[in-house]
Amino acid sequence: MKLTSSSFENNDKIPSKYTCDGENISPPLNFSDIPPEAKSLVLIMDDPDAMKPAGKVWDHWIVFNIPPETEEVSEGNEPQGTQGTTSFGSTGYGGPCPPDAEHGYIFKLYALDSELELSEGERKADIETAMTGHIIKESKLIGRYERK
Repeated sequence: MKLTSSSFENNDKIPSKYTCDGENISPPLNFSDIPPEAKSLVLIMDDPDAMKPAGKVWDHWIVFNIPPETEEVSEGNEPQGTQGTTSFGSTGYGGPCPPDAEHGYIFKLYALDSELELSEGERKADIETAMTGHIIKESKLIGRYERK
C-alpha cells in the first residue's frame, strides 16, 4: 500500500501553500495498492515534534471510514469519510504551523478489515483504540516544514 503526494516527496519540504503561512489547504494525496480485503481506510496527519518534551503529538487531520476504493484526495478537499477532531478542537485539515523549528508531519494511511463504529468528532486516541486488531496494512508519507 502506498501513500504519496504530487506536491512533495517523502521526507521533503511541504510547500507553504499547504501551511498556515499559505492557503492552509490540504495537499493532494494518492492512495495505491489498497488491499482488496480492506473495508475502510483511515487517514491521520500528525506532528510528533510539536510537544516533544511533553511526549504528546499534535493532530492536524483525522478522517476514518474512508471508502477503500478511494484513490486520491484532491488539493484542498477532504476525503469522503467521517471526520475526527484534531488538536485544534475542530474537524478538517489544519496545516503545519511550527512555532520554533523544522517539524516532521506524518501522513498515515491505514487499511482496515472493518468500518469503525464511531461518530463524527471522535478523538484520535479513540479511533486508534477502535482500529486495534483491524489494521491490514499501513503506509506513511512524511513532510517537513519550518517557518521562515
